[in-house]
This record gives sequence, C-alpha cells and structure tokens, in this order.
Amino acid sequence: MAAAAACRAVAGILRRWAPRAALVPSAGRAVSGLSARCISQVRAPAPLWKPRLPWGNLPGGGAPSVLSSITSLLPSILQQPVRTLTYYSLRNGKRKTVKAVTDRFLRLHNGLWVRRKAGYKKKLWKKSTAQKKRLRELVLCTRTQCKLLDKMTTSFWKRRNWYVDDPYQKYHDRTNLRV
Repeated sequence: MAAAAACRAVAGILRRWAPRAALVPSAGRAVSGLSARCISQVRAPAPLWKPRLPWGNLPGGGAPSVLSSITSLLPSILQQPVRTLTYYSLRNGKRKTVKAVTDRFLRLHNGLWVRRKAGYKKKLWKKSTAQKKRLRELVLCTRTQCKLLDKMTTSFWKRRNWYVDDPYQKYHDRTNLRV
C-alpha cells in the first residue's frame, strides 16, 4: 500500500523527465531502484506536434522548463487569425474597404449584392455553349452574405449611383422584398 502510494508520488514528480531518462543512458544509474521502477511504468503522452524553437537544441538536453510546460498553448498563440478588413487605417484612422469585394460584387441599392457564377472565366475551351451561357448569368447573394459584404465595405459603396443607360436600373428598386 505504502509502496504503491510512494510510486505514484515519485511518478508524478518524475513524469516530466521520464522520456528524457529513457533516452539518456547515464540517467539510469543516477535514479534509485524505486524511481527506476516507477519511471518504467509511466508512459508520457505522445505530443500532437513538435514545436520548432528558434534557438535550436539547448545544451541541457531539451527546451527550458517554462517553455516545455506551455507547449500545448503555443498553437493558439502562434496561429493568429488573418483578416483583410482594416478597422482603423494608419493615415486617417478610418475603416477601409476590402477591394476584392468591390472587384467581384455589385451592390444594388436595395441592399442585395450581385455576383457572377464561379468559374465563368475558367477553362472555357472544354465547356459547352449552354454551360458557358449559364455561367455568365448573375446570381443574388444570400442574406448572410449580403450582411458580411456590407460589413466589408464603407458607406461610399452603399450610396446610390445614377448611371446613364444602367443595365441594372430595374433591379435597384425591388418591392415586397425583405433583406
């Protein structure tokens, strides 16, 4: 009973060094008999990924103890989210428009966004005439997509424009439409 409790206590203390003790041949002589039996019973969990540290291998045989204890936290720290939306510009301190939105989509005055179908310019040599015609058609974005695109553009792109011979003139004002 007491031996089992002592083995668990030593195993908890030496769990961090168990993989290193198995790799280093001289470490077996420095560990007592009880500790050696406990170390042989302890299995360290396999790491999900091996972090690459900028300073390489340290002379002590591994990473510093502080860094080895927070290796599970490193993926969330190192992988920052990438957002192309600028909330505050450096020059004016204003929100900026994502240029890809204005290049690919057209906003109608009623709040809907219009886009082309995907692949309407790609590999036209292998597509039939009917398929090319279907791909040239315009598609209305969904409600969620419209809200997202509105967040990615400034009020400049949401104002009403009057163009001469606008082909989308009849689509700008829609009745009985809830967005």
